[in-house]
Amino acid sequence: MKRDSATSIFESLSSGTRLDVFRLLVKRGTEGMVAGEIAGTLEVPPTNLSFHLKALTQAQLVSVEQEGRFLRYRANIPLMLDLIAYLTEECCAGHPEQCAGLRSASSCCEAVLPPLAGVAPEKPES
Repeated sequence: MKRDSATSIFESLSSGTRLDVFRLLVKRGTEGMVAGEIAGTLEVPPTNLSFHLKALTQAQLVSVEQEGRFLRYRANIPLMLDLIAYLTEECCAGHPEQCAGLRSASSCCEAVLPPLAGVAPEKPES
């Protein structure tokens, strides 16, 4: 990922409504949601939602697919994971063992965190 792409993504998520929409779509996974469901769930007027969905689509954070007379939106989860990797690829200046213990302090699910090259994964305590 390039810096300009990351900047565009962060700019599109700088709206609370767009952040809520994206998180809702991430929660729904590959199923996604139609615009009316999103509007109802988040209690956002459809005209306002349309503006926010357009911004998320332009940033490629969501994809849209026509289903009859409805539009189904899905989060671009690979792009989200690429952004996480971009943010963490230089972690600890190439010495990931320095921050390996910090991962457990994060609320992020270990399965979505990028692997730490050269560091054995932590084993859960029994």
